[in-house]
Amino acid sequence: MTLLLPALQSPTGPAASREAVRFGALSLTYGELAAASTALAARIADAGRVAVWATPTAETVIAVVAALRAGVPAVPLNPRTGEAELAHILADSEPTAVLAGPDDALPPALEKLRRVTVDARAFERTEDHPAVEADPEAPALIVYTSGTTGPPKGAVLPRRAIAASLDALEDAWGWTGDDVLVHALPLFHVHGLILGVLGPLRRGGSLRHLGKFSAEGVARELGSGGTMLFGVPTMYHRLAEVLDASADGGVRDTQTRDAERDALAAALSGARLLVSGSAALPVHDHERIAAATGRRVIERYGMTETLMNTGIRADGVPRPGTVGPPLAGVELRLVEEDSTVLTGPEAIGEIQVRGPNLFSGYLNRPDATAAAHTADGWFRTGDVGTVDEDGYVTIVGRKATDLIKSGGYKIGAGEIENVLLGHPGVREAAVTGEADPDLGERVVAWVVATDPDSPPRAEELADHVAGQLAPHKRPRTVHFLDALPRNDLGKIMKRSLHAG
Repeated sequence: MTLLLPALQSPTGPAASREAVRFGALSLTYGELAAASTALAARIADAGRVAVWATPTAETVIAVVAALRAGVPAVPLNPRTGEAELAHILADSEPTAVLAGPDDALPPALEKLRRVTVDARAFERTEDHPAVEADPEAPALIVYTSGTTGPPKGAVLPRRAIAASLDALEDAWGWTGDDVLVHALPLFHVHGLILGVLGPLRRGGSLRHLGKFSAEGVARELGSGGTMLFGVPTMYHRLAEVLDASADGGVRDTQTRDAERDALAAALSGARLLVSGSAALPVHDHERIAAATGRRVIERYGMTETLMNTGIRADGVPRPGTVGPPLAGVELRLVEEDSTVLTGPEAIGEIQVRGPNLFSGYLNRPDATAAAHTADGWFRTGDVGTVDEDGYVTIVGRKATDLIKSGGYKIGAGEIENVLLGHPGVREAAVTGEADPDLGERVVAWVVATDPDSPPRAEELADHVAGQLAPHKRPRTVHFLDALPRNDLGKIMKRSLHAG
């Protein structure tokens, strides 16, 4: 706790009256959050591990801060997790208690655990109770990764890694206690919980959580003092749609729409920092937001196992389509399949990283931990990318799904997706590879049309890509869908495309 959240050391300290978090009408000052987490920490001090029913509420914040204060590893649980996956996570992590809000209805899988109720509106006011002086290598959180090739694995995140990543972002973004962060991210993963909750609390700033994402909520909170916005590409796409809305319909509808657009544009223009993460933000949405607000969205790159690796600096040059240079303390390299280290702006290879931001390993999986690292300590991200002459990293995609080897060429799915999204007839797009007896793999596009009743011709889209990029990058097959399958973070689930 001393390492992570110094502003919460005392319920009666100098920062006690400052707002720490706000969820709708419910606001907690630093003093109130310190008192609530102190009381809860005393109740769970003897727990080996605790599960946290991670709803987007102040109760989740209290629960996680209490676990950090008590030196007890916390396992955030996605409330939408299915029965089989939840059973696996509980059997693997073996928590002794579950922390949940008073109105949370828990599934049967959690009935055997001791339930500790967390109520942000009614908590015990106790004397200050010093936080446990935990070792920097002690586990703080165990966050389960999505299992694309098997059951989810629990990434053990030590206090050291969390502190290192948040301090690197302080350096890159000029993040201070004066910043007010706005977001509507879920609180069971790195983006929403570590960056979005522990980030502002470590700096002594504040968080305003929207609960449910909406352009109106973003405009309201940024327009009334918010300085930073965190979101995923789906959220920024929706903001771009509002900013770019055409004026059709009745006069009243047009006036309302224009007022919403103007309020949002003004709020985004006034924010100090607009940050997108968890997946690549299409260049088309970058440009639409910049055109309407004069502000550029910046991107960063991280993973559950590595926390934050790279990021566009607040004082740097925003380059749509890139995720910036490595953050302070992070080493990054590109590696070929035969382990050759690649150099030069034309090189494309797997991204490997090492530094104080790395996790300790996968819980109960020494085999998987060893397989994820090289002999000299580099973590194999499984992501493919390039690095330009200024050190800016561009993510091509996942090695397993986004690197297409066709006719002797290495083709990144992301650049084709960006070109497709620049076509006026395309609302959403995903690109994958498919086995081809002649080319090895062929490029396949999955498209949601702007006008479903009059989609563009497949040949038109293929020619559009060939004209913008190169003939060998043209989609050989185009599938039109009503919607692309996405997970809770808005990431497109490409394996589901072929499975369907």
